[in-house]
Amino acid sequence: MSSIIWPQRFLPGTTDNFVSNEIYIVGLKAEQVWPNLVDITRWESYYDNVGQITPPASGPVLSKNDHFSFSTFGFPPLQSEVMESVAPTSTSPGRLAWRAWQDGNEETALDVYHAWLIEDTEWGAVRILTQESQAGKPAAQLAVTKPNPMLLGHQNWVEGLARISRK
Repeated sequence: MSSIIWPQRFLPGTTDNFVSNEIYIVGLKAEQVWPNLVDITRWESYYDNVGQITPPASGPVLSKNDHFSFSTFGFPPLQSEVMESVAPTSTSPGRLAWRAWQDGNEETALDVYHAWLIEDTEWGAVRILTQESQAGKPAAQLAVTKPNPMLLGHQNWVEGLARISRK
C-alpha cells in the first residue's frame, strides 16, 4: 500500500494535531473518485464543512503550485498551495496534497499539511485515505477537543467523496 509523502516539518507525531481517515469501497475505481477530489468547485456538494472557496486562477482543478483558499472548521479562509497533484493510474495512486495556513500571532497562527491518496487495490476496491498534520495553538486546541472535530469532519469528507463518486 502507498503512503503519504510528508515534508519533514509535518511528520505525524511531531506536530500539534494529526488525523487519519481511510475507507475502502468495492466496485469503485480511483479514476471515478479523482475528478470529485481535484475539482474544488465540487467539494461543497458532498462535504458540508467547507465554504468560501476561491479556486486557483487557472481553474477549479487543482494542479501542483496552484494557490486557492477555503474556510473550514470555523476558520476564516485559509491560504493554500498545492504541493502534489498526480492523477491515479492502474499501477500508481492518485496523490493530492496542499499546505494551508493562517497567519497570526502565537495564539492564532495555523499551518497545515493535508494529503490524499486514492488508489485501486488488487482485490477490486478503491482506497481513499486522507491525513492532516497541523501546527499551531488552534491545532493543539482541536487535538484535545472531544469528540475530535477533525477526525469526524474528515470522515464525513471521505464518505461524502465516496458517495458522490458512486453516482
